[in-house]
Amino acid sequence: MKIHLRKRVGRLSQEKEKNGKKQMASLYLAYSLRPGSKIKYEWLNLHIFESPKTNIEKDHNKATMQLAESIRAKRLLDQQTSTHGFISGVKGKIDFLDYFKKLADKKRDDSEGNYGNWKSTYEHLKVYCNRKEYTLEQIDDIFLEGFKQYLVGNISRRGNGKIGQNSALSYFNKLRASLREAYMNKMIKENPCSRIKGLKAGDTHRQYLTLEELQKMVRTPSENPLLRKAFLFSALTGLRWSDVKSITWGKIRHTEGAGWHLEYTQKKTKGAEILPISDQAVNILGERKTNEDQIFKNLSYHTHMNNQLQQWVNDAGIEKKITFHCARHTFATLQLSMDTDIYTVSKLLGHKHLKTTEIYTKVIDKKKIDAANRIPLLT
Repeated sequence: MKIHLRKRVGRLSQEKEKNGKKQMASLYLAYSLRPGSKIKYEWLNLHIFESPKTNIEKDHNKATMQLAESIRAKRLLDQQTSTHGFISGVKGKIDFLDYFKKLADKKRDDSEGNYGNWKSTYEHLKVYCNRKEYTLEQIDDIFLEGFKQYLVGNISRRGNGKIGQNSALSYFNKLRASLREAYMNKMIKENPCSRIKGLKAGDTHRQYLTLEELQKMVRTPSENPLLRKAFLFSALTGLRWSDVKSITWGKIRHTEGAGWHLEYTQKKTKGAEILPISDQAVNILGERKTNEDQIFKNLSYHTHMNNQLQQWVNDAGIEKKITFHCARHTFATLQLSMDTDIYTVSKLLGHKHLKTTEIYTKVIDKKKIDAANRIPLLT
């Protein structure tokens, strides 16, 4: 990083000079983080005479320049100490929205849903900031509470009603994650989120297909055979879209004792997994190719793909709004309905916490279903 001390003569000072008044220059610092990067400025609220004539004016300029140089030296010291594990005041002056956008861009390699949430959060932050510039160190309790209220009370970016409760929770958590990372990287002295309560998650109804409906899908042709194959494979394995998309043939292996299994690293959690898969799931994939080939190489996630999926669902005579992620929900609910214990289902889904899997028990709870049918017929 380079920090330059510069001066600027304003138009008002130039007008004063024409009227016989002294022309003053304002001092400021220009921060150059790296070659070609956007230059940041810090105005020092210090002024010197542009053309000093008297000894008093010259002494004023000398003292003011010494003070400005001291400030510049302190900023450089802040930068140097940060490389040795101390908090840097310079880092805290980084533009917050620029910092958040760079974090969001890093999420491109994660699942498309996660990157989409980061991107949407950035767009909402831009609206909330309303063109006002905030540095990292200016993000405080008031900013966070204000953004919470913005999320709760504003309409969605699609213009279809207010932001959903779980969407608001996701966006606010992305903001918290960005500040947590800034604190861990010693860019800010404290994490303001430690004093702020988060938003509560709302109850959701996870859409899924029953066994009968999934069988209808199998019997129904689709205009996109590759999408059909990928969706059914996800419904039989519980894999997310991001993991299905990245599978190569070499990751699917067979051993005499364990049968077919998939060795992969989850895109979302980065956890290394070994997932047993059924013969039926493998047969759906068709003819095996080289180990380096992606199984679903030419399949991409976009609106047209979602429309093709929904058309396939409609053609099967199923009146449900289905997305690709519903295949994962289908796998979980089918396993629970067939008496697979929740701990095993959790492991198959790659969940880190059992609590995440328990959401599916609200959908399939055989004890509740049996209890509802236990009362004899009323005569």
